[in-house]
Amino acid sequence: MRIPNSAFTERPWRLHEFIKDFEIEDVWDLDTPGGPDGLAHLVNQFDSDGSDFKPSPMYKLLFAIRWRLGAVLKWDGDEHGVGPRNPSLRDRLPADLLDVPRGPDMKVVPLKSVYQTSDEWVTEVVNKTVHAAMHIGWVDDGDGRYHAQMTVLVKTKGRLGKVYMPLILPFRRVFVTPSLVKAIGRSWHARTAG
Repeated sequence: MRIPNSAFTERPWRLHEFIKDFEIEDVWDLDTPGGPDGLAHLVNQFDSDGSDFKPSPMYKLLFAIRWRLGAVLKWDGDEHGVGPRNPSLRDRLPADLLDVPRGPDMKVVPLKSVYQTSDEWVTEVVNKTVHAAMHIGWVDDGDGRYHAQMTVLVKTKGRLGKVYMPLILPFRRVFVTPSLVKAIGRSWHARTAG
């Protein structure tokens, strides 16, 4: 379920310290009820081969279109990714966060891990249109209950990014992210049912 941006901005996440030039696109609650150590289990779910990731047909279609466009228009080449012209968020980390585990790179989508703590996991992707980050926070609901919250943050790149990101926002909010959120919840429940 999509929730107000304040659900992210009002929490003391470490990410706030070094991502002030990014804008919040969305904040979503994830159906991942668990205990205090649940984030590590959720991150392991993202580290899988994707065989249990079953998004909607529309999600698959929209991503197939996006990857095809990216290939044809050369949006995703190495020259547009993390490098000297496009520094990683890791280059912004305070020293203490450089010492924590980085976390796994995702296999299903091309997100690279930035850092992982007991209650935060941050990944990023850089291409010709955007530098984006996905923040998964492990939220304390009280009484020993927790769940995950996913925030997508973006910094558009050039005119292309300024046109492209608002153009795809309705598709992301209606088809892509809700399907992703449901797939994460289904996988979580399948893994924790045993």
